[in-house]
Amino acid sequence: MTISELRIYPIKSLGCISVTETVVEEKGLRYDRRFMLVSPAGEFLTQRTNHQMALIDVAIHGDTLRVWHRHRPEDVLELPLTIPDQPDDSTAARETMLVTIWDSKDVPAVTISEKADRWFTNAIEKPCRLVFMPETTNRPVDSAYAHQNEVVSFADGYPYLLIGQASLDNLNQRLAEPIDMIRFRPNIVVADSLPYEEDAWNHFRVGGIDFYGVKPCARCVLTTIDPETGEKGREPLRTLATYRQWKHKILFGQNVLAQPTGEFILGTLRVGQPIDVISRQDPWLAPPTTYLAGA
Repeated sequence: MTISELRIYPIKSLGCISVTETVVEEKGLRYDRRFMLVSPAGEFLTQRTNHQMALIDVAIHGDTLRVWHRHRPEDVLELPLTIPDQPDDSTAARETMLVTIWDSKDVPAVTISEKADRWFTNAIEKPCRLVFMPETTNRPVDSAYAHQNEVVSFADGYPYLLIGQASLDNLNQRLAEPIDMIRFRPNIVVADSLPYEEDAWNHFRVGGIDFYGVKPCARCVLTTIDPETGEKGREPLRTLATYRQWKHKILFGQNVLAQPTGEFILGTLRVGQPIDVISRQDPWLAPPTTYLAGA
């Protein structure tokens, strides 16, 4: 089994960037979900209720993050990829803002600029602000699943999401119209595994980095939004509910933690790297018969 894709989402719930190599940091993959859109009161915003966000794309050019609305590609917003923890002349106008992501309350973030706020307010047709998570902010992972007080960026709950390509292939065999992996917004996509095999990965190693599968990912209505059009449908949740439902939750993909090393940088991941599964656990959800048969 190998890594077939690596994906980062610099601004939470906006466009994806595929990379061939990335640095693994304490909060997740480098540049992944370090920016986020929030309401003026600091509540996080996503495609779940703001479908226009599906139409905003991003790209990295050197030290700059470029952002544009797919219907207005000529109107490009440029942002610095990182914001220094120590204020300088370029950051003097920025302020600290306490934000909320699910059960994480009063998470310190920094605002970017009035220009960025105006641009995004126009793009999603809703008042909002763009914020960044500085390295000094430590947002803990759910203590029920943390191993060693791990922290996470603005991702929903965990630093990494892993899905096997075979799991999506199995789902697509059940759908009238196949969908792309982007619907599920993983960080790591695996080739040459069995369908849903990742459910049982307890401890695995890639490139000398130890990872732990801690919790299947419960999927929401965001997966039903077409990333090309921003329109909402019923799939894939309707089909997944017929065979991937556990205690009223629909599971697809595995939330993952990395073993802390005491260093800010844990290592590097590359497409093509082999995955060594060290130990397995009983999956929360029984695999479908196609998996049991080895198909």
